[in-house]
Amino acid sequence: MCGIVAYVGGRDVPRTLFQGLRRLEYRGYDSAGIAVFDGERIDLLKRKGNLDTLAPHLGWFRGDSEMGIAHTRWATHGQPSMENAHPHLDCSGEIAVAHNGIIENFRELRDELEARGHRFRSQTDSEIVAHLVEEYYQGDLLEATRRALEDMEGAYALVLMSSREPGVLVGARKDSPLVMGIGKDENFLVSATPALLDCTREAVALENGELARITRRDWAVVDSQGRKVEREPYEVPFDVAAVEKGGYSDFMLKEIFEQPQAWTDTLRGRLSRSGLLRIEELEDAKLDLKAIRRIIFVSCGTSYHASLLGRYIIENWMDIPVEVDIASEFCYREPRLDPSCLVVAVSQSGETADTMSAVRCAAGSCAHTLSIVNVVGSMMARESDGVLYTHAGPEIGVAATKTFFTQIAAVYLLGLYLGQERGLLQEGFVRETFGELEALPGEVEKVLQDLETVERCADRYCRCEDFLFLGRNINYPMAMEAALKLKEISYIHAEGYPAGEMKHGPIALLHPGFPVVVLTPRDPVYDKVRSNIEEVRARQAPVIALATEGDEEVAACCEETIFVPEVKPQYNPVVLAPALQLLAYNIAKLRGCNVDQPRNLAKTVTVE
Repeated sequence: MCGIVAYVGGRDVPRTLFQGLRRLEYRGYDSAGIAVFDGERIDLLKRKGNLDTLAPHLGWFRGDSEMGIAHTRWATHGQPSMENAHPHLDCSGEIAVAHNGIIENFRELRDELEARGHRFRSQTDSEIVAHLVEEYYQGDLLEATRRALEDMEGAYALVLMSSREPGVLVGARKDSPLVMGIGKDENFLVSATPALLDCTREAVALENGELARITRRDWAVVDSQGRKVEREPYEVPFDVAAVEKGGYSDFMLKEIFEQPQAWTDTLRGRLSRSGLLRIEELEDAKLDLKAIRRIIFVSCGTSYHASLLGRYIIENWMDIPVEVDIASEFCYREPRLDPSCLVVAVSQSGETADTMSAVRCAAGSCAHTLSIVNVVGSMMARESDGVLYTHAGPEIGVAATKTFFTQIAAVYLLGLYLGQERGLLQEGFVRETFGELEALPGEVEKVLQDLETVERCADRYCRCEDFLFLGRNINYPMAMEAALKLKEISYIHAEGYPAGEMKHGPIALLHPGFPVVVLTPRDPVYDKVRSNIEEVRARQAPVIALATEGDEEVAACCEETIFVPEVKPQYNPVVLAPALQLLAYNIAKLRGCNVDQPRNLAKTVTVE
């Protein structure tokens, strides 16, 4: 989830590109770069860090120029560094490229290119694009790009320029957005429309498999075979302020709606053609997975709830005990660790101080360590024996939504991978289960499209000051996460409990003004949860049920029912998560709370 801006026209090119990157800075901030053609050569300026590290050097560009490309990066392959920052050049320095997405077969392509004499400057998958285009280039950048794309597998939004074709920019897309901005005697290629709006609101969106060629005076779209495609421009219907949030009122809401794509991005490229699960980050890790006899998750806050889900998932798939520890308590209980233990640290940022201490404690006891993080090159990723990256992209809202969602995806992946590598899960099961995981974003979209019930429910109960969330089995961690989300953004007291534990204390709190949210989708413990609902009703507390679509029996005995699609019981958390997030979001908004920046909270907790 990076930002791309390309421009050809008569404005100050470096500053126009930089201004566009500013509009996209939320999409990536670990490095940035600008490439400008000055009439003779391509000049390249790159820096590690956010755009503030680039700004003081814009005056470095010399000479007249009319075209350039720029990029702000969220690392996926290769550590955040100046070398890995985009744009990238080919061997001759005549072709520059910026790329969003993942080239899944980049290792094979890189090996082939190196065998033919190409020399690479970075560790990224993106650099191979410039080298491939160089091989095919015969005076037509569009055709060379089209042919290079035939060799690549994966997702991409690309922009390219060549010093041998002054005034020409080429773009292409597959599964990552790319938009042309149509101006007067100037044109743009950008990954998101906010980058355009200071200059033009006329745009043309590329569809999957299409390529574009722009000059300052004209533009054209072609398909993957090089055939011209007719396309009418449209007017971007948002002003600059609104579009920075994608038209959503808050970053949190935007990020809730980004979850299906984030899930897909986290799974992308993980299944090989042979049907084996492939987690590239773990292939070179120093982990003897067959020797593992015990798994311990360590994490904090929302990541702790993702870890609890991991326990249910992994123990369901293999004969290995799984424990879950709150990271801030892990070291102080003096855990008994040895080389047969795998300590799995889960952290959105990879910098959480308590979780980092737990990783170091585990390493000091000779246990194996593996981190699940969203930030490439983070401290936790560097210090663990292995890493599994989520691909949520930057998350602006302080309360975790899509980072939690991709952590759920990651623990499913980890469970499958461990079972495969230990010989406990058959190839057919792995392939079938992975296919089921790939299909889940479609079910989540259904949840996101049905907002009326959630909004009505929020309006009915937003003035309550206490909530209880109940769930059993794999849904119990979701009850805890739902309570945390409500606490974080609405400042309402809320507790998440195993439904069977309600009788052991919390039932004393129930009264007509105390809503109880019960997670009761169809699953093996459905009947027991129904009994818990009756216990709540007997104390006259209102019940909000999250139930499987079509379950009118539950709806008949509850004050409110939010339906979720029917999925296999092991996937219920995936469809419950967005519904619970939306409930918390709507309650908080009705109470006038700042959902993006809740009081007293920080995005990353870097102190113990």
